[in-house]
Amino acid sequence: MTENAQQQPSAPPIELPTQYAPADVEGPLYERWVERGYFEADAKSEKPPYTIVIPPPNVTGSLHLGHAFEHTLIDALTRRKRMQGYETLWQPGMDHAGIATQNVVERELGKEGKSRHDLGREAFVERVWQWKGESGGQISGQMRRLGDGVAWSRERFTMDEGLSQAVQTIFKRLYDDELIYRAERIINWCPRCLTAISDIEVEYQDDDGELVSMKYGEGDDTIVVATTRAETMLGDTAVAVHPDDERYKHLVGKEIRLPLTERSIPVVADTHVDPEFGTGAVKVTPAHDPNDFEIGQRHNLPSLTIMDEHAVITAHGPFQGLDRLEARSAIVAALRAEGRIVAEKRPYVHSVGHCSRCKTTIEPRLSMQWWVKVGPLAKAAGDAVRDGRVKIHPQEMEKRYFDWVDNLHDWCISRQLWWGHRIPVWYGPNGEVVCVGPDDEAPTGEGWRQDTDVLDTWFSSGLWPFSTLGWPEQTESLAKFYPNSVLVTGYDILFFWVARMMMFGLYAMDGTPPFHTIALHGMVRDQFGKKMSKSFGNAVNPLDWMDKYGSDALRFTLARGANPGVDVPIGEDWVQGSRNFANKIWNATRFALMNGATVDGPLPDASKMSATDRWILSRLNSVVAEVDAFYEDYQFAKLSDALFHFAWDEVFDWYVELSKTTFQAGGDPAEVSKRVLGEVLDVTLRLLHPVVPFVTETLWTTLTGGESVVIAEWPADSGFRDPAAQREIESLQSVITEVRRFRADQGLQPGQRVPARLDLDGTALAPHEAAIRQLLRLQPEGDAFSATATLPVSGATVALDLSGTIDVVAERKRLAKDLAAAEKEKAQANAKLGNEAFLSKAPDNVVEKIRTRLTKADEDITRIQTQLDRLPQA
Repeated sequence: MTENAQQQPSAPPIELPTQYAPADVEGPLYERWVERGYFEADAKSEKPPYTIVIPPPNVTGSLHLGHAFEHTLIDALTRRKRMQGYETLWQPGMDHAGIATQNVVERELGKEGKSRHDLGREAFVERVWQWKGESGGQISGQMRRLGDGVAWSRERFTMDEGLSQAVQTIFKRLYDDELIYRAERIINWCPRCLTAISDIEVEYQDDDGELVSMKYGEGDDTIVVATTRAETMLGDTAVAVHPDDERYKHLVGKEIRLPLTERSIPVVADTHVDPEFGTGAVKVTPAHDPNDFEIGQRHNLPSLTIMDEHAVITAHGPFQGLDRLEARSAIVAALRAEGRIVAEKRPYVHSVGHCSRCKTTIEPRLSMQWWVKVGPLAKAAGDAVRDGRVKIHPQEMEKRYFDWVDNLHDWCISRQLWWGHRIPVWYGPNGEVVCVGPDDEAPTGEGWRQDTDVLDTWFSSGLWPFSTLGWPEQTESLAKFYPNSVLVTGYDILFFWVARMMMFGLYAMDGTPPFHTIALHGMVRDQFGKKMSKSFGNAVNPLDWMDKYGSDALRFTLARGANPGVDVPIGEDWVQGSRNFANKIWNATRFALMNGATVDGPLPDASKMSATDRWILSRLNSVVAEVDAFYEDYQFAKLSDALFHFAWDEVFDWYVELSKTTFQAGGDPAEVSKRVLGEVLDVTLRLLHPVVPFVTETLWTTLTGGESVVIAEWPADSGFRDPAAQREIESLQSVITEVRRFRADQGLQPGQRVPARLDLDGTALAPHEAAIRQLLRLQPEGDAFSATATLPVSGATVALDLSGTIDVVAERKRLAKDLAAAEKEKAQANAKLGNEAFLSKAPDNVVEKIRTRLTKADEDITRIQTQLDRLPQA
C-alpha cells in the first residue's frame, strides 16, 4: 500500500490554502491531465485493455443532468481501471443527430427568410457543416468541466470520413446479404419535419381528442365503428370483425356502403379484432394505421393514401385540400348531417404520438422506405445474452431485452432529410438498382440518380463500438480495444441503441459481440422522484451546480444515488451536502499535514502501533475490499456510501480526533500515528479519486509529492485485519457516544467541562483515558467531587458531577412533563387500537399511523425515563 508514497515530487509540495476553492482548482488541473496525456490509449501497449465508448451525445446538445450522471459513472470506472494498470480507452465523440441538427439549421435559415429549398441540397449540407464547426459540440467543453477522462485525440463524429466509410461498407454488406430491402410499409411520419421517424423519436402523451361512433352500410347491413381519427375513414377499404362474433357472421363477406364516398367496402373476419372492445367492429385503413396495414395484407385489401406529406387531404371530394384536423371536423359534421353519428365523446383523453423534435402529432403513413430485415440479426443478439457472452446488469433487465429482440419488427432506416449519410443506392434509366460500396465507382451517365433519402441516425450510432476504432480497416486499435469491456447506458435506450449495436457488432465482427457487459442505469429525477422537464419547472442546468458547489460535489451526489437500473432522485441540498464532504476531506488533510502526517518509509510494525492505529488500518483494508466488490458489481451508490462513512465517520471524526491526544503527547507513539495517518489518507484519497477527482488530486499530490493520483496505483487489500483492536475501539466509541448523548440530554454545551471519575480498571479502555477525557471535556474529579450521575458503559463506569452545571430540580420538572405527555399519547393510541369498532371501520393507513404513534410513544417513555434515572435526586 506504500509504493506510490515513494514517488519523487516533480515540484516542491505546496501549502494548502485554508479553504478549498473548486473554481480555482478544477480548470487548470484538467488541462494539466490532458496535456500530460493521462487519458490517451496506446494500441501498442502490452497492458490489458479496458474499453468504454461514450454514448455519443447529439452535436446540437448541451450537458444535462442525465449526461453528467452517466459520465460520472463511466469516468469512475475508467479512472479506477487506469489506476489498476489497464490500458484504458474511454472513446469520445458526437452523433450528427439528423433531424435535430437539420431543424436547428432550418430555424436559422428561417430567421433569414429562407428555407433549405432556397439553398438546394449541396449548399444546405455545407451550411450544416458550417454550423457544426461554429456552434455544434459545446458539450465537449462541458465534459471537461465535469472532469471526463476521455481520449480526446481519438474523438469521432458519426459523419466524419472514417465513420462514413463504415456506414457505406455495412450497408453494402447487408444489402448483398439481402438483409436490407426497399418496400412500402406503414411508418411514423412527421408532417412538420417531412420525414419518417424512429420509434424512439416519438413521444406519447395524453391528449384531449374525440371518439366518434359512426354507422356504415344501410338497413340490415349496417355496422357501427368508432374512431378518434374520423378523417381517415376516406381511406377505409374494409370493416373487420372477429370470426367467432355471432353478431356479424351474416355480414362477413358482404359489401357495405362507405359513407361520404361512392365506394362499397367488404366486411372481413380477422382474429386481430377484440369482440369485447367497443362494438366489436373496426374500420380498416391500411395506408394510415399499422394494425390496419397488417389486416390489409392478410386480406389483400387495397391501400388508399388519402393525405400528402403535409397531412393535407388528397382524396377527391369536398374535403380535398383540408388539413387533417380541419377535415376531421368537416367529416364529422357531414356524417352528422346524414344521421350516421351514433355517439360522440368529447373530450376523449387518449395517448397520441408526437415528434420529439417539433412536437407535431405524428401520422402513420404508408410510404416507400428502406428496411433492415432484423430476424437473423435479432436472433444473434438474443443468443449472445442467452449463452453468456454478454451479461446484462442488473440481471432482471434481461427480460425486457428479450421481450424486445425476440419480437423485433423490421427496422425502417430511411429518412427524408438532407443531413445524414445518404443511402448509397443509384437508380438507372431502365429501372436498374445499384448499391455502391466505398471502393466502388458510382454509376454515371444520363438518367442515373442517387436515392435522395439519408439513413436513420441510429444506423451509424449502431456501429459506434467498432467504427470508432477504424473498422472496416483491421487497425491496431480495433484488435486491441474491441470488444468493449462494458457499455454504461440508460435503460431507456436499451431497445433502440443497445440492441442495434448488438445486431451490427455480431454481424460485422464475425460473431464477436460489441461488449462483455451491459450496465444499465436509471434516469435522473428531481428530489421528489418527478421527471425533470422545463415544462415542469424542475429542470436543472448541471453547470449551475458545478459553478456553485464544484464538479466533485455534483459527481459525488450523482454516484451516491446510482443503484443499478433504478432512477436517481437529486436535489440541490444533496449537492450542498457533498460540497461539505469535499470541504471535510480538505480540512482533515490540512490538519494531518500541519501535524506531520507522512507517507515516507514503510509502515511501522503492528507491535509498535496503538490499538487506534491498528483499528483504522484494519478498517481501511476492509473498505478497500468492500469498494472493490461494489465496483465489480456496478454498485456505485453502495461504494460511494461506504467511502463517505469511512472517510467522514471513521477517519475524520474518530481517528483524527483520537490522534490529537497522541500528537500532543509526542514521542514514538506520535511518530507512528503520523505515519499511519499519512497511510490512511493516501489510500482513502486514492479510493475516492475516481468519483471526486479534483479535490483528491490536489490533496494527494500535496500529501505524497507524487506526480498525479490519476496514474497512481489503485489500493490493494493487504489482508491486515485486527479484530481485537476493532472491538477495543468500538468499546471506546460506545463510551464516548453514550456520554455525549447524556450530556446533550442534560442540555450541556459541547465545550462545557464537567468533573468526572473514570473507572476503567480491568477493561481495554484503560490506555484511552486521556482521549476519553479530551473528547468528552471531562475534568479531573478534584477534592469536592460529588458523583451526581453514574453511567455504566462497555464494562467501564463514568461518574459525573453535574452539581455545578445544571438545575436538577428544573430539569426533573421538564422531563416529568415530557414523560406525562408521552404516557398520555400511549394511552390514547392503545385505546384506539383496542377498539374493535374503530379497527373495523378505519382505513388501513389510518390504523398504521396509530400503530406508529404507539411505537414512538414507547420509545419516548424509555428515553425520558432513562434520563430521569440518571439525574441525581433533587
